[in-house]
Amino acid sequence: MKTALVLGAGGFIGSHLVKALKKEGYSVTGADLKYPEFSKTEADLFYLADLRDFHNVNDVLCTGFDEVYQLAADMGGAAFVFSGNNDADIMHNSALINLNVVQRAIEMQAGKVFFSSSACVYPEFNQMDPNNPNCEESSAFPAQPDSPYGWEKIFSEILYQAYHRNYGLDVRIARFHNIFGGEGTWDGGREKAPAALCRKIAQANEGDTIEIWGDGEQTRSFLYIDECIEGIRRLMASPTAFEPLNIGSTEMITINELAEMVIAIASKSVKIKHIEGPLGVRGRNSDNKLIKEKLGWSPDYSLFQGLVKTYGWINQQVHG
Repeated sequence: MKTALVLGAGGFIGSHLVKALKKEGYSVTGADLKYPEFSKTEADLFYLADLRDFHNVNDVLCTGFDEVYQLAADMGGAAFVFSGNNDADIMHNSALINLNVVQRAIEMQAGKVFFSSSACVYPEFNQMDPNNPNCEESSAFPAQPDSPYGWEKIFSEILYQAYHRNYGLDVRIARFHNIFGGEGTWDGGREKAPAALCRKIAQANEGDTIEIWGDGEQTRSFLYIDECIEGIRRLMASPTAFEPLNIGSTEMITINELAEMVIAIASKSVKIKHIEGPLGVRGRNSDNKLIKEKLGWSPDYSLFQGLVKTYGWINQQVHG
């Protein structure tokens, strides 16, 4: 039986990954500051542990797991990442976790190590045109991420790659593009755009108005959680994909269009009001040429299908 360690197993992507690994027959150990919020963990063993503390990482990464998945990070949606109020904590907490994990993985001779990076590493100057953003993997340098969150992610990418070169760490790096779905944060300030819009529309009555930050013409692509997990597993199965790869959708949409899609799914008459708020880059979309070349696969699940499932789940949370 293969063994896997999922760090960040109490989070949205991590908890889904634990379930997927268990279905494949893995013995799974999880670790996080918290248990999953919306369902019981399926990990065989779960450590409640602060991974900023190297002693805790020593305890958790206590053997040479076949696979280690490092998804633990201090993160959230635009309200959390782009407000400027959390920059120091984001950089300090996430960098400490990665410094601890990479060192311990070498000491314990862990097998493949997966690091979850982000599309936030891409330069702001390549994402000013909402209709033509450039998020090709090679465009990450020269670096100019739009946030300290992105700077920490690109630092950690370089960290894992350095450990590969100097110590032979067998690492896989994915740059996630706006992952969404059920059992994800949908309230409280750390939720991302799809969850926030689903919540607002689920809470709205006929004729109500919901608020959207900016003019709503900023573009993004959003990837449903099942496709994210499939991409992670394919990347880890690859014998050669050491360079960072995008895991995201190429179905680019404006935030206004995203809101209208959720409104249609909800079958409600809801108006939109634009207000000031943290926005991030003007346009962002996954470039999937390299993942197709390296893995012979790229996500193709439609945004609408994912939103139908996500809205249904969030609507149930709102109304019980």
